Amino acid sequence: MKVVIAPQAFKGALSGAKAAEAIAAGIRLVIPEAKTTLLPVADGGDGTLEALVENTNGHVFTSHVNDPFMNPIKADWGVMGDGETAVIEMARASGLVLVPPEKRDPRHTTTFGTGQLIKEAIAHGYRRIIVGMGGSATNDGGAGMAKALGVRFFDNTGTDLPAGGAFLSELKSIDISSINPSLRDTNIIAASDVTNPLCGAEGASAIYGPQKGATSTMVGELDSALLHYASIVEQTFGIEVSELPGAGAAGGLGAGLIAFANGRVQSGIDLVCDVLSMDSHLEGADLVITGEGKVDHSTIYDKAPIGVARRAKALGVKVLIIAGGLGRGYEDVYAHGVDAVTCISDHPMPLRTSIQSTYPLLVNATARAMRMLLLDLAR
Repeated sequence: MKVVIAPQAFKGALSGAKAAEAIAAGIRLVIPEAKTTLLPVADGGDGTLEALVENTNGHVFTSHVNDPFMNPIKADWGVMGDGETAVIEMARASGLVLVPPEKRDPRHTTTFGTGQLIKEAIAHGYRRIIVGMGGSATNDGGAGMAKALGVRFFDNTGTDLPAGGAFLSELKSIDISSINPSLRDTNIIAASDVTNPLCGAEGASAIYGPQKGATSTMVGELDSALLHYASIVEQTFGIEVSELPGAGAAGGLGAGLIAFANGRVQSGIDLVCDVLSMDSHLEGADLVITGEGKVDHSTIYDKAPIGVARRAKALGVKVLIIAGGLGRGYEDVYAHGVDAVTCISDHPMPLRTSIQSTYPLLVNATARAMRMLLLDLAR
């Protein structure tokens, strides 16, 4: 039996690589002769650096940057095994994990640190940069990122705008005369699992603002600020970003990369699968096992398990998802190439216990699934 193991990180519990190891261990308990290929994946969020750099035998670097509130921190970024492609997870510099719950306020957070990482990669000579867009603490339309790369944003008095999405409502003009000239020769790809526009009911503020600490009033303020920002961008550069699919990724960082860095937004899981030659590994496989921390209705929107399932189904390979937990609407994945779904819990337990015990629970859940598979094969 040939099994491809392609989970993404179980957020807060296991990296994608550790999850793949656990699944492989569970398979060996039941089918020791199985041939397994471990290909941990990511969709642009947590684990993207690991999936693209470690899986390709690349290198990880650490740089001094600023966090969402401009405090100095260290952040990792990497270069793929091709020696030509830099990989940045924006959450390493501008992520929600860097902001304590009581301090979360997307009116004042900035993507400046992400811009610093891009600047660092360019300074090292890399001209192809993949930016993983998941897990942001920000809602500044990528203005902070652009500022780190030399763009200036002024109010009607000619004063530089402070950091944060709320201040974009005061934007009067944009000056790119000091923008990093190497951006002209740099190919920047925003790897994202969302296609939301910048503004409106499905935009960055409305859909993702609340999880970053925005109240309903703040959401309205932030959306209006981004709409104004988009209008100034269009007036200045002739680039319409308010309704572009993916422009709302990472609090509008997608829009900023498009407007100031000639970036393009691409499905994160498709990009990762292409880099890892997923299709060639799936050829001749009997089963692919993927997974993530929680599977629910939102999983169908180009999350990693569905991206893997889509490719497997096209090649006639059966698909099993093993999740940390199942949420409302998890059954919807069956219409997207998934054959079976299970979760790691084998008895009622607090979430904290499940997270602390994810590795052994995942091993055992995989073993149970393999035994059921053997029952089916024996018929």
